[in-house]
Amino acid sequence: MTRDVLPALLPHIPVLLSPLLAACAPISGIWVDGTFGAGSYARGLLQAGAAQVIGIDRDPLAFDLAGPWIADYGDRLRLVAGNFSELDRHAGQPLDGVVLDLGVSSMQLDLAERGFSFAKDGPLNMRMAQTGQSAADIVNTASEERLADILYHFGEERASRRIAHAIVAARAKEPIIGTLRLAEIVSRCLPRPKPGQSHPATRSFQALRIAVNEEFSELVQGLAAAERALKPGGLLAVVTFHSLEDRIVKRFFQRAAGEEPNTNRYAPAKTTTTARFDLVTRKPIVADEDELAHNPRSRSAKLRVARRTGAPALDVTAAEVDAPELPQKKGRARDA
Repeated sequence: MTRDVLPALLPHIPVLLSPLLAACAPISGIWVDGTFGAGSYARGLLQAGAAQVIGIDRDPLAFDLAGPWIADYGDRLRLVAGNFSELDRHAGQPLDGVVLDLGVSSMQLDLAERGFSFAKDGPLNMRMAQTGQSAADIVNTASEERLADILYHFGEERASRRIAHAIVAARAKEPIIGTLRLAEIVSRCLPRPKPGQSHPATRSFQALRIAVNEEFSELVQGLAAAERALKPGGLLAVVTFHSLEDRIVKRFFQRAAGEEPNTNRYAPAKTTTTARFDLVTRKPIVADEDELAHNPRSRSAKLRVARRTGAPALDVTAAEVDAPELPQKKGRARDA
């Protein structure tokens, strides 16, 4: 990406920043912004009283965008290229707070060349770190069954099998390398949306992006890393943008707070566990009317906050927090 496009990307409206700062007040000490992006949360934390913010991001674009202003904060802001799943290692010290703003950022959506958006034609990329397999790799090489699994489990797309079949048929004629072509293939498989409904390709693009970047695995590991890194009394604030993300965060906080519901009345009562977090927000915080008017992208955002106790940190698995996983590939059984 050329630097002459950077100024056009600089305007950015952070989602739920004011409610987050209010829920975490008073803010002090050392914080990690595990999804640095355009840096809005990091700057908000620094202006609210954080002694230092460690900004982590796997997207090189994030640090290009921060270039014009990072010097304003001196050593109060430290940037680290990496994944937030390893935030405890990247921080290298106990933390007073961790902020995670999940999903794709507005700056990534706005750049057609990144391939995240079905609204602009661009290469079918979707890689946040610009390494590893791309969405085009998956779309053009995965089996029809695998494609259907990705669309269903990561995008909750009910027409996953129909769409997967259409993709395989289309790629047999010509490789699918552009976002608009994929969006058109998906759209032909679904009813025309009514006014106010999302684009037909929304769930499919979400699913592919999650698969490309292993977002659910990253989230589960990131929540565990935050638990390991936070001091007693430290705060973990997470902003999600779709139901699957929010379910993982909700279940993690419930289990860590010892408030996991017993969904089966006939099952043995769950044993009491020592709370590793106390819930600051029992229900998610959502955008108010004023924020919705100024930032339509906040419509689906949910904020959850919890405070670390002194209990020892525990590992967490995907199954424990209902994180979607793809079915294991079927293969031939090994000979005995």
